[in-house]
Amino acid sequence: MHKAYKISIIYFSLFVLLLLTSGYMIFELKIGFDAQRALSYYMGNEESFLAAKTNSGILKITLGHIFGFALLSMVVLHFLVFTKYRNKMFTKTLIYTILIAQFFEIFTPFLIINVSEVFIYLKIISFFVYMGLIPTVLYLLFDSIVQIKN
Repeated sequence: MHKAYKISIIYFSLFVLLLLTSGYMIFELKIGFDAQRALSYYMGNEESFLAAKTNSGILKITLGHIFGFALLSMVVLHFLVFTKYRNKMFTKTLIYTILIAQFFEIFTPFLIINVSEVFIYLKIISFFVYMGLIPTVLYLLFDSIVQIKN
């Protein structure tokens, strides 16, 4: 692997970590990690003067996230093709788990407001799974870059 690619991947990975950190902070600030607080964010809370989210309101947020998540996943997971982990079952499982976590992270708000409040737990779990697995992929990329002698 050319040295410029290594530097580009490391540079990109640092910005992805900054993106994940800011996403974590915003999620904690706006929605929260407590199920009741997160439920108040979606279903509304008169005491906190929070209006309930609507399908159109969630759709406005979701549209941007679909593009962002897809782009981030495509780039980060595409880099795995060039590593020693490319043909491992672990890598395939990791990729599918990330894609499933993304799906639930994006679409559980619709389930929360339209189906059942129980889906708030799936929202929180999918958030943590996604936030844990993307740094795992970045670690695998970094490990492969360090291992390559060039």
